[in-house]
Amino acid sequence: MTMRKTMAGLLVFLCVFTVQVWAGGSKEAVPAAAKKKLVVASDATWPPMEFVNESKEIVGFGPDMLKAISEATGVEIEIRNTAWDGIFAGLASGSYDAISSSVTITEERKKVMDFTEPYTNAGQVLVVPLSSSGVTVLADLKGKRVGAQIGTTGAIEIAKVPGVTLASYDEVGLAFEDLALGRIDGVVADSPIAADFALQNPKFKDKLKIVGKPFTDEWLGLAVKKGDAETLKILNDGLARIKASGKLDEIANKWLY
Repeated sequence: MTMRKTMAGLLVFLCVFTVQVWAGGSKEAVPAAAKKKLVVASDATWPPMEFVNESKEIVGFGPDMLKAISEATGVEIEIRNTAWDGIFAGLASGSYDAISSSVTITEERKKVMDFTEPYTNAGQVLVVPLSSSGVTVLADLKGKRVGAQIGTTGAIEIAKVPGVTLASYDEVGLAFEDLALGRIDGVVADSPIAADFALQNPKFKDKLKIVGKPFTDEWLGLAVKKGDAETLKILNDGLARIKASGKLDEIANKWLY
């Protein structure tokens, strides 16, 4: 019985050793990172950064960037449309590997999640009805209601201004709808988002306008679970490659300018 166990153990060892030698010695072996699949959450309600087109596809700056990172690293990336409310909790619980959803890098957020190197700057701007006059900054709307998507830096900025009431929305598009209908007096959003809604969207471009200049300096990054060094390295490597190749600039010119 002891001899059978010894022989069985030897056979297992030889099999494992053979597999290890074959994998390690093969010149065709694929790097470990190239075999990895990443699931990335995105709240696809923020054109032109990430949104669902008429063909029900998730498109925009973020998806194009992720596709470029996938091609540059050999890592398969699946984008999962995820509501903003709860998106960070899902990352912490391991429901996905990363978030690509116009997430601003803040010191507060860095305490509970890790970020890649920044990929674009998207400061907050104020959008008001086209008929508004004398409004250039948030403080000009004291006594008024200003909308923003819940949990965003836009909502944080509104809350900082005394006398201005924050109107929170699950989706930023709903805030713009209410602004166009006169239910609120302004909307604060990332400059790319505001430009898409106020300047390009046929529903709003003749009703809304951006006033003043971006009043925050905000860098966006891909968020990963705190301590997930492997995913962070893969995404940072991909970002570095597409920045160096000029691909990231090409994507930005396509969607943001």
